[in-house]
Amino acid sequence: MTMSRQRSSATLAVHAGTLENPVGGMNSPLYADSAYRYLDAAEVPYPRYTNTPNQQAVAAKIAALEHAECGLMFASGLAAVHCVLQAHLQPGDELVVAEGIYGGSDDLFSSCMPRLGIAVKRIAADADALLAACSERSRAIYLESPTNPRLRIVDLRKLCRQAAQQGVLVIIDNTFATPILQNPIDLGADLVIHSATKYLGGHSDLIAGAVVGSAALLKPVRALAVRMGATMNAQDAWWLERSMKTLAVRVRQQAANAMAIADMLAQHPAVAEVDYPGLASHPGHAIAAAQMQAFGAMLGLRVKPPLTADMVERRLQLIASAVSLGGVETTICQPLLTSHARVESPRCVAEGVDEYLLRLSVGIEDAADLIADLQQALHYNTSEHGNG
Repeated sequence: MTMSRQRSSATLAVHAGTLENPVGGMNSPLYADSAYRYLDAAEVPYPRYTNTPNQQAVAAKIAALEHAECGLMFASGLAAVHCVLQAHLQPGDELVVAEGIYGGSDDLFSSCMPRLGIAVKRIAADADALLAACSERSRAIYLESPTNPRLRIVDLRKLCRQAAQQGVLVIIDNTFATPILQNPIDLGADLVIHSATKYLGGHSDLIAGAVVGSAALLKPVRALAVRMGATMNAQDAWWLERSMKTLAVRVRQQAANAMAIADMLAQHPAVAEVDYPGLASHPGHAIAAAQMQAFGAMLGLRVKPPLTADMVERRLQLIASAVSLGGVETTICQPLLTSHARVESPRCVAEGVDEYLLRLSVGIEDAADLIADLQQALHYNTSEHGNG
């Protein structure tokens, strides 16, 4: 089912990409097949070729939401990252990477790109700095905005406009913002990647990845994906499509909850710093307000000694300590032990990833309940811990 780009994101989340149901049902049928008849077919259908009905349905939904020409599904977000970069960079090329990306992507760049003859240049998450770092060897700029886990903001319109003038691709991981709150294609990005495991799935029950962009830029990516076999199965594609129907209402509620929590944390005596672009005190607030529809549901907080991140986590009663993010339930983690466990220690120190930093993925629960849980966990009782 094709939808006009002028339709709202909430409408597209429900309807875009839906396959016609031959028995009149409202949902796309699940085609759980690995073998298809091929005589007279324009292209042989096969799951590894990323061209089966359920794969195409969810790819069309994500592309519509991101205002992109087309999309491609993967077995994980990291598989999407790997295929995109390997498809568009050659030995001798340079990849400019903004600091503040998912630790798994960072590990991929450190371990795999050099072996492919691709140089990786890590630069502060700032449009001017990234552009200035580009050389004649630079083929692409890769970034997240908001960044992970410190929620820094990059001026995407400025970056994409000037990178295009230099002939450099801009590849953006839009997982944190989601297509509900930010559309990098509209700001000039070339390719947009999602870990669909997170907000797109939204229920902590599947793993998937996606990339959207122009047909021309996705053509070599698909060719490599077919060879690598990094594609998703029909069942996960069907579940993802179904989950995305509530994407808009989930993300908007999560963002509203996050704003309320950030306001509370910014005034809490046990909190040294809150990383949330919705706060007027955040250095990227004005840019975020200009390029996002809301400020997202991820936030970082740094606790003051003698509290530590571990102490706060262990006192939480409602909010769970768990890896991943973007689910309907609120979760918390220490980036030092989870997302950035494989990032080199000096770079963690430089980015402020230490034993006092927590990353909060805000869910759809009642904000008052979440605030109460955080307040009791942050309360430092000297009779419990001593005066030293």
